[in-house]
Amino acid sequence: MRRVLIVGAGQSGLQLALGLLAKDYDVTVMSARTPDEIRAGRVMSTQCMFNDALQHERDLGLNQWEADTVKVEGLGVSVAAPDGGRALDWFAELDHYAQSVDQRVKMAGWLELFEERGGKLVIHGVMTSELDALARLYDLVIISAGKGELVQLFDRVPERSPYTQPMRALSLAYAHGVRPRPEHPDKMAVRFNIVPGVGELFMIPAYTLSGNCDILFFEGVPGGPLDCFDDRPGPAEHFVRILDLMRQFVPWEYERCRDAELTDAKATLAGGYTPVVRNPVGRLPGGAIVLGMADVVVANDPITGQGSNNASHCAATYLDAILEHADRPFDAEWMDATFERYWAYARHVTEWTNALLQPPPPHVLQILGVAGENPAVAKRFANGFTDPTDFQHWFMDPALWEKYLAEL
Repeated sequence: MRRVLIVGAGQSGLQLALGLLAKDYDVTVMSARTPDEIRAGRVMSTQCMFNDALQHERDLGLNQWEADTVKVEGLGVSVAAPDGGRALDWFAELDHYAQSVDQRVKMAGWLELFEERGGKLVIHGVMTSELDALARLYDLVIISAGKGELVQLFDRVPERSPYTQPMRALSLAYAHGVRPRPEHPDKMAVRFNIVPGVGELFMIPAYTLSGNCDILFFEGVPGGPLDCFDDRPGPAEHFVRILDLMRQFVPWEYERCRDAELTDAKATLAGGYTPVVRNPVGRLPGGAIVLGMADVVVANDPITGQGSNNASHCAATYLDAILEHADRPFDAEWMDATFERYWAYARHVTEWTNALLQPPPPHVLQILGVAGENPAVAKRFANGFTDPTDFQHWFMDPALWEKYLAEL
C-alpha cells in the first residue's frame, strides 16, 4: 500500500486525501488546527464553487452541506456611475447552480470525515526542518498549505507571474439579514459591482456556522479609498466600515444591508497577497523532493472567485495522476508533468484573473455593455465562471470578440 503525506488541510489537500483513501491508499494529513479550533476561528476566505468543481465533491461523497446551502443561480454585473447610480446593470442565470460553504464548516467537517474513513490525522504545524525526516517515511509528500514557511520551498516562476505586489486590498464580512436584490428577488446571485478606479464589491450568498448568509467582499485598488483596513479594526468597527464604504460607492447594495448584522464575532477578515505561480517541485535540505499543489503553486487574486475551484480541479488532477502512476517512483519528472497537466487548465484562470486586475481595455467594456442588451453574451460571461477555459475563445482577445459579436 502506497503511503502519502499531505501537509495542509484545505480544499485541495483534504479533497485529495479523501479521494486517495477511497482507493485504499495509506494517507496521513497534517493540520495545524483541530476541527473544533477551525470552527472557533476566524473566517479564512471568500469562496464560490461552480458546478464543475462541485461535481468533484459529489463524485467523492463530500457534498455534505449541499442540501442546506443556498443555491447561487446567477451572476449579475453592475458598474457604478460618477453620480452614484449605475451606468450598467444586468443579471444572467447559470446553467447549473453554484454554492459557497464557509471553510470553517467544510474543513472541520472534512477533517472529521477523513478520520471516520480511516485516514491518519496529525495535529501539528510542520516546519521545513521537520520534513526531511518525515519524507523518508512516505512514497509521496504533498504540500497544500498555501501560507507559511513551507511555501518558500517552491521558487517563483517569473514568466508566469507578472505581479510582484498585491494588486488589491481585500476586506470582507459574513452577514445575516441581507435582503435579496429587488431586480431578481427569487434568484440568488453573486453580484459583481465595479467602481472604476476604486475597486470591486462582491455580494456572495453563502452558508456558515449559523446557516445561510451573505459575504460582503471588497477588493480595493491599493492606496485608494477601499484600502483602509491596515489598522485591523475589531469585528464591529470592521463591519461598520464596510457598510460605510458601500453607502458611499455602491449605495444600491447598501440598501440591501441596512438591517444586516455579522454572523459571528470571527466573521471579518482583511489583507492581501501577491498573485504568483511557483515551481511545483520543492527540494528539502536533505535532498528529498515534495510536490506543491493548489495555492502553493498557483495563487490568484480572488477577483474572479476561482480559488476554491482551482483547488478542487488541482486535487482532481493530482488524484488521477497518482492513481495512473501505480507503483512507480514519484520523481521530479512525474511531479513536473502532473503540475503541467493541472496548469493546462489553471493557466486560463490565471490569465483571465490577471487581466481583470488591470483597467479594462475597450473591447471588455464593450462586452459588458453588449451583455446588458444581449442575454446570450451575458449568459456566456456568467457561465465562464464555471469553465474559465472558454474565455480564451472570445473574451481575452479583441479580434475573437469581434468575430463572436459578428456571429450573434
